[in-house]
Amino acid sequence: MYQTPEQLIAFSNANFETAVRFASIALEGTERLLQVQLKAAKDAFADGVQQAKAMAEIKDFQELTQLKDSLARPSLEKAAGYAKNVYDVASETQSEISSVVEKQIADFNKHAVTALDKFVKSAPAGSEVAVAAAKSTISAINSTYDNIAKATKQFIDLAQINVDAAVNQATGKSIS
Repeated sequence: MYQTPEQLIAFSNANFETAVRFASIALEGTERLLQVQLKAAKDAFADGVQQAKAMAEIKDFQELTQLKDSLARPSLEKAAGYAKNVYDVASETQSEISSVVEKQIADFNKHAVTALDKFVKSAPAGSEVAVAAAKSTISAINSTYDNIAKATKQFIDLAQINVDAAVNQATGKSIS
């Protein structure tokens, strides 16, 4: 099949746009992760200052024990919340990348079938079997990809349930 310069330029532009989209998704994910980390660092600093002030005001061992007990639970809850926020950012970023990949695969399949249809119109007699085999291969690849995508989604959903359960257990909340 002969590709015209316009088709090659369109193909190059489409690939460039996809690369830019991937880079944009990665940068957005990194930015969200940095925001989560910055907030955690600010909160940890503020908590540290507050704890230092509270430690400075301790007059006896009993107050130290009470302070220790009162600080443990909020720290655990904040750590669990941080872990969940990091997981959420990673999950959202992965979902956006999967969406772009799915679109790319759909576009590729559309172009492959279109190219095969064009080939059939100008193909010599007897090439129908080869074209049918190519279409069958594309269909099998699509089916395999769909199964992998479904399994991946189920895995991600299960991971989300497990992360939620771990956070709820760590913070003492009941699972909804």
